Amino acid sequence: MKMRSIEIFSGAGGLALGIAKAGFEHLAVVERDRDACRTLRDNQDRVREMHSWPIFREDVNQFEFSAFPEGIELLAGGVPCQPFSIGGKHLGHEDERNMFPALMSAVRAIRPKAVLIENVRGLARPSFAKYFGYIELMLTYPELVRRPGEDWLTHRARLERHHTSGKMRGLNYKVVHRVLNAADYGIPQKRERLFMVAIRADLGVHWSFPQPTHSADALLWDQYVSKDYWERYQVPKRQRPSPSPALENRLLDLQRDSAPLFFKGWRTVRDAVQGLPKASPRSDERTSPLSHYLIAGARSYPGHTGSPLDEPAKTLKAGVHGVPGGENMLANRDGSVRYFTVRESARLQTFPDEFTFSGSWTECMRQIGNAVPVELARLIAENIRSVLGERTLKSGAA
Repeated sequence: MKMRSIEIFSGAGGLALGIAKAGFEHLAVVERDRDACRTLRDNQDRVREMHSWPIFREDVNQFEFSAFPEGIELLAGGVPCQPFSIGGKHLGHEDERNMFPALMSAVRAIRPKAVLIENVRGLARPSFAKYFGYIELMLTYPELVRRPGEDWLTHRARLERHHTSGKMRGLNYKVVHRVLNAADYGIPQKRERLFMVAIRADLGVHWSFPQPTHSADALLWDQYVSKDYWERYQVPKRQRPSPSPALENRLLDLQRDSAPLFFKGWRTVRDAVQGLPKASPRSDERTSPLSHYLIAGARSYPGHTGSPLDEPAKTLKAGVHGVPGGENMLANRDGSVRYFTVRESARLQTFPDEFTFSGSWTECMRQIGNAVPVELARLIAENIRSVLGERTLKSGAA
């Protein structure tokens, strides 16, 4: 059964593609950035789930949500994170790029059965606790809008009074949030992001985030106890890293505890790039169909040391060196580093190989670094689809 969705702040489409893979049909995919929209359109002939996407290059603040039916199943978006990130100077509600008010307008217009939001974990930082609580209250009672001339603190107080009154008239949602590490769900990247899910209260459904399926301990078990990891890739013993003293103590604990066996091992950079050909020189950029070519200039310095091959990658960021979080590098065992190619980076975000990115190398890396891992989006969206489907079946039976 197809369920309808609208995706806003789509970027290169990681969240949107994962949602489509979960069985939702996008009625609109809205993004204002030119290069990101070109990426979305260029992939419509390549990626099966994207063939029929109606892509709108528009500002969400100006988009006519009233043209779409009320009560669609899902509204989703990676609300721009600059106001709450270290790189964006974490100005929060004072930042003009704060798009949460635009999100609330969309919720009021289409009254979706569920809302899925992704943002940087910085939004859950203690310094933003008051504003984060405000966001949750706005999403819980989206029709209790901010009045002309009312500051956000006064609006928050009004929402709190309404919340504690026990009144549930009108449109309201049950909201949950959690910071998820993508590596715990089989994504080859240690990427922590905040997800918020709101389910319309009148539906009476129960929802929770999917349980982790992978763990760091299970990876250690595969590498140093069973050694299956190295055998799988036929890595000679002389090339296998030796465990540190602290790690040896952890391994002793693991051998006394079978818990890691209930999980799969974290996926590593090696897992992600397996099967890719050797990266091409930059001179072959135009003839590399996978955008799998090398960029010179990578260097290591404190805080930017790259990702070891046999661990999940560090969080891919939207910048390179000189930009906060410019960590998009592979760290070789000899101490050298090189930039991940576009295709390697796309695999670390679980984009399919047929998916290509438009723009310069820097622009491609920005799009990839801003994306939600496709497979993590699929897992969350499948859980949402499941509970909404159960609700539909019960309503039909009644």
